[in-house]
Amino acid sequence: MNRIEELKEYQIEEIKKLAKDKRIALGFTEEPPIANHLNTILDKLEIILVKMPIEGNNSKPSLSAIILNSKEGGENLVFIGVNSADYYDKQLFAISHELYHYFIQDEHPTNRAQLVEAKANYFAAEFLLPETTLKRKIFDEFKSHSLKDIDIRVLLRFIARMHCTWWLPYRSLVKRLWEIEVINENQYQEFYNIDERNLEGEYGKIGMATTSDIFLKLNTMTNTVSSSPIVIETIIRNFEDNLIDEESFIKLLGLFNKNPADYGYDISVLQEDLNEIDKLIEGWADESWW
Repeated sequence: MNRIEELKEYQIEEIKKLAKDKRIALGFTEEPPIANHLNTILDKLEIILVKMPIEGNNSKPSLSAIILNSKEGGENLVFIGVNSADYYDKQLFAISHELYHYFIQDEHPTNRAQLVEAKANYFAAEFLLPETTLKRKIFDEFKSHSLKDIDIRVLLRFIARMHCTWWLPYRSLVKRLWEIEVINENQYQEFYNIDERNLEGEYGKIGMATTSDIFLKLNTMTNTVSSSPIVIETIIRNFEDNLIDEESFIKLLGLFNKNPADYGYDISVLQEDLNEIDKLIEGWADESWW
């Protein structure tokens, strides 16, 4: 397994620069955690976030997230759909992954898909926890840039604290430590084989003892159907300003399990409209949307 799948050094540096530039443009330096601010970031970028549970096979989500563009009333709407049947920390990572596709819109996933997805994953990790910050935290904690001789229990406690502070998934953190060469191959495999979602397991107990409320939140499948209130308000205003017609109004509200009557509009919802909404939601589970 390559240290970073298919990515060359210049590509990694480009992604790190992109993540840094976007953090700064959005009002963040490299230091503060931003995972808890992703909803605000999406609002600032005028990206519509949609969360809904899409079950997969064997209790595993069929997808993490998608990004879609829609033309309504001459206006380009951007949606990020997140599978809330996944763990909360993975939902946050998936949003950051899709932000890469949003920022690099001329690099389509269908063009060398594996490479593009590797770039998006690296961007997500760098966007949520910059390498320079991670290395500084490691040196401050261990007075060394190498963790290859540190006891596994000590490292698990460190990972748990980083997990609960930066909200980066456990396996993404482990992969970051391996990518920047502060742990070796054997450590990487040992950490990666841990069942991090088992709250009664070694890592689960450490995480719960670290910051129980946050750790439990990050390791919960939320299964919510939601979007930010401003999104619903934008849809209603677009309808009121005649930017979208009744059919589009019904379909867009339907994505959030809402209907015009919820907002005082007596508009009949035809069964064919409901069927079309269901087909759109089902289509999100198709990898071809990635």
